[in-house]
Amino acid sequence: MSQCSTRIEGDTAVVALGGEVDLSWSAQVRREVLDALTRAPRVAVDLSAVSYIDSSGIAALVEGFQNARGKGQPFELVSVSAPVLAVLKLARLDQVFQIRDAQEAG
Repeated sequence: MSQCSTRIEGDTAVVALGGEVDLSWSAQVRREVLDALTRAPRVAVDLSAVSYIDSSGIAALVEGFQNARGKGQPFELVSVSAPVLAVLKLARLDQVFQIRDAQEAG
């Protein structure tokens, strides 16, 4: 089962994703990420519990990143799981997104 929730930590909206982020789930992820951009000056997407992500999930993250950049808002990926990092590296998106470990966030 996939999960998606947002919590506010200081000036950052943290979108926590879990499970498999695929086509059946990516629309919800997209809504959650775009909504987070309206709720706080900074957005961090926690990917530590994501076991799988496909191109539609990556597209939702890219759209969030582009929206944030257009508004001048910081947007980062936090605690990226190994399966997600492998996909990001394959697409060379590890060079595009700001990626941090959990202890660096904040």
